[in-house]
Amino acid sequence: MKRRSLLQGLAMVPLAMAAGNAVDVHAQLAGPQLTVTGLEVFRVKVNRRGNWTIVRLQTSGGVTGIGEASQSGKDEANLKYLQQFFDLLKGRSIYDIEWLRSISAPVVAQNGAPASVAASALEQALWDIRGKVFSVPTFELFGGRIQERIRNYANINRSTEDRTPDGFARMAEKAVEAGFDAVKLAPFDEMQRGLTDGAKIEEFTKAGIACAAAVRETIGPKRDLLIDGHSHFDREHGLDLADRLAPLNLFWLEEVTPANPVEDLAAINRAAKMPTAGGESIYGVKGFYPYIRAGAVGVVMPDVKVCGGMLELKKIAAMAEGAGLLASPHGPASPVGNVAAAQVVASVPNFNILEFSYGEVPWRVELIDPPEELTNGVLPLSRRPGFGITLNEKTAAKYAIA
Repeated sequence: MKRRSLLQGLAMVPLAMAAGNAVDVHAQLAGPQLTVTGLEVFRVKVNRRGNWTIVRLQTSGGVTGIGEASQSGKDEANLKYLQQFFDLLKGRSIYDIEWLRSISAPVVAQNGAPASVAASALEQALWDIRGKVFSVPTFELFGGRIQERIRNYANINRSTEDRTPDGFARMAEKAVEAGFDAVKLAPFDEMQRGLTDGAKIEEFTKAGIACAAAVRETIGPKRDLLIDGHSHFDREHGLDLADRLAPLNLFWLEEVTPANPVEDLAAINRAAKMPTAGGESIYGVKGFYPYIRAGAVGVVMPDVKVCGGMLELKKIAAMAEGAGLLASPHGPASPVGNVAAAQVVASVPNFNILEFSYGEVPWRVELIDPPEELTNGVLPLSRRPGFGITLNEKTAAKYAIA
């Protein structure tokens, strides 16, 4: 920087402070020196399908940030990795996100989702902090907002206890009444994995299709219907399923078979009459590269809690954009995870739709301040710094896991 420009910049500091921007200026000057100093973990009871784990990082400047570490599949292991990664992060700069990525990747490769979800949560919290430090919404740090409308679909699968056509239809009706114009369910979850008995497979397939048909009838032809196979099928039965679901005019068919071998999903993607989607359990750019290159799906679904965090989500979405694919983050999460994902996709040109876990608990909106708000299934993003939300500690304490 030239001497004259530096002096002019310094001269502006008193003027900005006089104009009431003292906090902003201080944050911008002190930001580069901020280091990570503390970690808080809040565990909240939800239901039998999984609970919510929220983390909050503290810094040397008093700025805090939150992230979500829910649904790793192994909560105790996840807590262990949160502490392990924090111990390495403690004392380091709030900007050491690529460093965190580099040191956590080998641990994730060896230990899977509990580690990847832990690393992702801490990374999210760092981005919340950085937005606050620079007094801008976090989406500005990802290139700026180009998606003015963050559309959400209602995932009713986790809240539907009556796993019958009538049960799914009733929950879908509630989602529509709440303003959603897109609904997702996973109606084949009662099928045991690895089932080889053809008659049993047909029994579960018919039952699942009946549930999907009931929801289609309930939501009508103009709303979107999404069906998740949760990887219960092999290639042969997956191809059959895609054909049999075609009359329901699906928005997409998700994860019919496991991600490996990827050729199975690719074959279904080529044959299916509807778009296909998947990738919720894949970690990192390296994990998504062969998935995208093989043409496994038409819509990639990196989960901000699993894939490595917000920067990794942005990289994966960019890779999908280069391949001509859409990006729709997976995320049956608390309001914290939804906002973290939304901050990224606001800047993603190939963003399609975001997942919203509908109906799990009646107090969901109260977990954050200001309370979560969706209008007709659209998630607003404020101009407040960082994620624009804080954890409501009273609600977290009220429903805390003992």
